[in-house]
Amino acid sequence: MKNYFIIHGSYGNPYKNWIPWLKSQLSKRKLNCIVPNFPSPYKQDYESWSKILKAYLEIGYISEETIFITHSLGGIFIVKFLIDNKVKIKRIITVSGFNNIKFEEDNSLYDSFYIEDEKLKDLTKYCAEKICIYSDNDPYVSISDAESFSKNIGAEEVLIHNAGHFNEKFGYKEFKEILEYISL
Repeated sequence: MKNYFIIHGSYGNPYKNWIPWLKSQLSKRKLNCIVPNFPSPYKQDYESWSKILKAYLEIGYISEETIFITHSLGGIFIVKFLIDNKVKIKRIITVSGFNNIKFEEDNSLYDSFYIEDEKLKDLTKYCAEKICIYSDNDPYVSISDAESFSKNIGAEEVLIHNAGHFNEKFGYKEFKEILEYISL
């Protein structure tokens, strides 16, 4: 069964930014779309997020046909989850993905998700189709951090100019460009 998962980032939830719009687009096409709600920022850590996603894995919702679409911190979370659990999937599409950035605010919200850059290359064992979408004016994820993340996971890079962090602040209540990478 082909399932589409949309994974939000830090300070996110299933009802913010372009996530509700994308879920409705997939649902209109009668595609099974799952948007888990992870604790953020309170109790946000890799272990708490993993427990939620492992429940989907245990009931067979994550398989070699699964496509993950992630935003921000959701990207490194899924990469680490796939590597840690040795789970094969069809495709991952990260939007504003990153690894090992030190933010000015509380880094404890992020540190448990990070892995060594060298270990990111292990993703190729679990996912052949990888796409990283990023912007040249993201206030949180610099273009060099986004490019580094993309190169380390061996992904196709897609630069969208002036998209910021692909959130509502930058006008992203819809994200039509992403549809061409989802393989509907």
